[in-house]
Amino acid sequence: MPQKQPLSLQKIWEAAPRHALLCLLCLFAAFPLYWMLISSFKPLGEILGTALLPKNPIWANYSAALSGMPFMRMTLNTIFIASAEAFLQLVTAVLAAYALTRWDFKGRGLIFSVFSLTWLIPFQAIMIPNYVTIASMGLRNTLLGVVLPFAASSFAILSIYDAFKAFPRALIEAAALDNLSELSILFRIVLPNIRASAASLAILLFINGWNEYIWAMLVAANLDNAPIQIGLQYFMSSDGFEWGPLMAAATLSCIPVVALYLILRKQIINSFVRWGIK
Repeated sequence: MPQKQPLSLQKIWEAAPRHALLCLLCLFAAFPLYWMLISSFKPLGEILGTALLPKNPIWANYSAALSGMPFMRMTLNTIFIASAEAFLQLVTAVLAAYALTRWDFKGRGLIFSVFSLTWLIPFQAIMIPNYVTIASMGLRNTLLGVVLPFAASSFAILSIYDAFKAFPRALIEAAALDNLSELSILFRIVLPNIRASAASLAILLFINGWNEYIWAMLVAANLDNAPIQIGLQYFMSSDGFEWGPLMAAATLSCIPVVALYLILRKQIINSFVRWGIK
């Protein structure tokens, strides 16, 4: 078995500046998270200072954050909203991409072009019509009202379209000759072979759903049916920001995301690499 050749001193010195730059960028990216964490243990007088460590750490900010809003309920709401949006968008994207690549029908190119164009339209441009529709359906201040406008996504359809298009058509035709139904072909033949692309897309859709703020703020006025991002706004008012409880609540809200990253860090990195290259 061949042994790895040790790095020469010259190669180490050549790579040192690049690694030093990467370390500096990592510190630059992580510093806001560090400042949020230490600020959650500081009294108000210290938060506005520049000390890198709290002189007198306190837990009162966390008590104020937990008593100021239904934290657990809002966290569960956020998990439900992000999971439901990711699931619905993935299902509709899989069905739409399969239909666009499976059959040759009149208007297929037009439909694909429409999907591409709608991707360019910002959600804020259609937010008011969506709000009127949700309100007329009686879904305002409900979790379903937050999720329903995001049940389908042109981004998801276009992202997974290439995976379906690259799948060998001969395998689909062979399965059809064996009298398999279209759903059987999709779920038994196609999806198992593109599960890496589907899983990567699902992770990105979940992250997008977790970060949703503007639409949830417009629809979910009641904190019991709002995601955690709306709860953070509770500590912001015209009289000023309650920085300590705000930093504590923000720190607590990051725990599920950090836990998800630690569990699925390899898949998450692959997701950003896969779709970033595209």
